[in-house]
Amino acid sequence: MALRALIVDDEADARDNLRLMLEEHCPEVTVVAQAASAKEARKLIEAERPEALFLDIKMPGEDGFSLLRSIADQELPVVFTTAYDEYALQAFKENALDYLEKPIDPEELKRAVRKLMRTVADPAAAQQHTSALEALMNDPASPLSTRVAVPSRDGLVLLKHEDILYMEASDSYTTVFTRDGKRTISSKHIRVFETNLDPKKFFRVHKSYIINLEHLKGFSRSEGNMAVLDTGALIPVSRRRLPDFLAMINTF
Repeated sequence: MALRALIVDDEADARDNLRLMLEEHCPEVTVVAQAASAKEARKLIEAERPEALFLDIKMPGEDGFSLLRSIADQELPVVFTTAYDEYALQAFKENALDYLEKPIDPEELKRAVRKLMRTVADPAAAQQHTSALEALMNDPASPLSTRVAVPSRDGLVLLKHEDILYMEASDSYTTVFTRDGKRTISSKHIRVFETNLDPKKFFRVHKSYIINLEHLKGFSRSEGNMAVLDTGALIPVSRRRLPDFLAMINTF
């Protein structure tokens, strides 16, 4: 049985690489189309009627989870393709959902496709998959949530987006400052947080700083190109990031 699949990823190279890997290692899968965005994916789902999705999570604008919410009534089985950190991957594992961590391993791809074929062929497996997706969507500690998982010395600290003021890098560590005056030191590099945070809410103003735009009060040149937060904190904006920062705040 051939399985008709749609690949959704904003990176053309990633889409083509996955298509070639499927052709080489999983001939039972036919890629009927490729989409570079959630909007394009919805149109192709309606036109091509795929039986399954290979879905990237991190896409600019509307992400993969937003796409899933908008087509929830179609109950399409999904294999996630992701560069999320291990905490987010654990959420998929706990909900028994398949994911392919980038760069994709051929053996992992074959395993995911075997499970996908069983899901499509077996109504009970399909229902289990749908229930797992719903559980992930409703999990307050999942990658879909409005929380950030901060690995610390004592385990994981879950912080709400709105409670975070800014993050400061120090070598390979990151300190997260919250509006209650507390700080959490994480062993994660600031680049990991930048990759996984919503770019509409958080902006890396400097190689050492990420600010929460919800707490941005203004910008001061007199202080030496500083982002001014609503707590009065002054965060330096680097010359390299200044044009993007000014363009961004002018759209507010």
